[in-house]
This record gives sequence, structure tokens and C-alpha cells, in this order.
Amino acid sequence: MRGMFTCGVIDVLMEEGIIFDGAIGVSAGATFGCNYKSHQIGRALRYNLKYCHDKRYGTFYSVRKYGDMYEKDFCYREIPMVLDPIDIKTYYSNPMEFYVVMTDCESGDPMYQKIDVINEKTMEYFRAGASMPIVSTPVEIDGKRYLDGGISDSIPLKRFMEMGYPFNVVILTQPKGFAKKKFNSLMLHLKGVRKYKNIQAALRRRHIMYNEETQFVFEQEELGNAFIIAPAEPLGISHTEHDENELKRVYEAGRKVAQNRLADLKKFIEDRITR
Repeated sequence: MRGMFTCGVIDVLMEEGIIFDGAIGVSAGATFGCNYKSHQIGRALRYNLKYCHDKRYGTFYSVRKYGDMYEKDFCYREIPMVLDPIDIKTYYSNPMEFYVVMTDCESGDPMYQKIDVINEKTMEYFRAGASMPIVSTPVEIDGKRYLDGGISDSIPLKRFMEMGYPFNVVILTQPKGFAKKKFNSLMLHLKGVRKYKNIQAALRRRHIMYNEETQFVFEQEELGNAFIIAPAEPLGISHTEHDENELKRVYEAGRKVAQNRLADLKKFIEDRITR
């Protein structure tokens, strides 16, 4: 739920008419970030507040009953297709390319999936990319199984630059100086992870990967290739927060940081357009 910070940031960017050629999202950065392509200001905040008390939405009840913290049908069909639908027409017409990061359960490697259309299959890519280990069942797509993209590539700036995007705005949900700690090795033996040796290996080194990627992001900022938007201090919100006031607080924190940095961001973009 630190992703509510991201929601606040991208809503401000959309309100300001800031347009990008491409975007790539990891975990909540994908499930919430797709609203940038469909240009739905406030949508992510709206449905998180409306359904945060539903037992199928981010609860251990859902894990026990359905095998996933976010129940498949409710979270990846009912909400985005019926209850608070993605604006598919706008999504299709927006030329911004949008990618989701997933982790291949067999290899432990990241997979970068471009999402051009919204349908039953592509919603499975979003679900796979946000399926946290331990509390989610791996998602099978075309005979392969996937889990959360953050396992293998938490901040895919280097990969996105290699894909042809030399200048990037990076939204982080941890403050500068944050260092991820080692994954609890006892968790590696739990159901859903123990059968995938390469997922276990990726989780063992995830803190190293994450901290190296964070360092790379700030190095790119120094070189003028990246503009970073991040909270000044830890957001202090639970992974499974259900308090509406807390969700609003973190969303507003994202809005505030984005608004405070707007002038610098616009200059960053303008300078690189003229290069």
C-alpha cells in the first residue's frame, strides 16, 4: 500500500498534462500505474477506499479461502471491468507504451510484458506481476508460472533504458538512503515458494538486487538521466493497510511531493526534449 504514494504522484502529473512515451510498473506500480495510460485521475484512490474493507481485497482471510491475498475474480475482473472499469477506449488510444514486470517461477528471471490491450489475458499479466510470494498462488500464463516482478527487478530503470528510454522519471516509495534487509530465510520453506528453487535464490539475493538498483537510480540522477520523486521519510503504512485515513494520508503525501517538485520536473522534461 506504499503504492498509494505513487497514485498521488501520477494523479498530479496527469492533472498537469505531463505525457510520457513509455512507462513500466512493478507490482502495485503496475496495477495502479496503468491508470496513467487510461488517464483516470483519482481512480486508484477511489477503488482502494471503496473496497479496502472487503474480505477479498488484501486480507489473510482471502489467502486462506482463495489462495491469494487479492482474490482473482473480484480484484482482476469485477473491479476493473464492472465496478470501477478501466477506460479501455482511452487506454487503447494513448500511444504511451506500458509494461508490467513479472518473475518467471522456473528461472527466477524477470519478464517484461508490454500491455497494449485490456482483456482477460492481459489482466492475468497484471495479477502475476503483483502476486506477492507466500501469500499468492503463482499465476499460470501460456504454460508458465509467474509471481511478483519485484522479486527479480524491483526498480527496472536499467532495463527500461536498454529498451530505448534514455531519460526517465522514477517514482520510489522509499526515501533516499533506504536499504532493504535480507529476506527471512524461514519464509522460503513455506507453500508456494519451496518448490521453486530459483524463486528462493532470487528472494535470498533480493536485498542485494534492490540496493544495487537504488544506487543505479541515484547515479543516473547525478548524470541527468533520471528525475526521482520519492518521499522524504518512510511512509509508515502497512502492506495490507485497510484504514481509509491512512490510505488517504499516503496518497496526499504523494500529491504533495509531486506538487512541490513540479517546476523542477517540467524543466527536466523540457531540457531533454530539446536535446
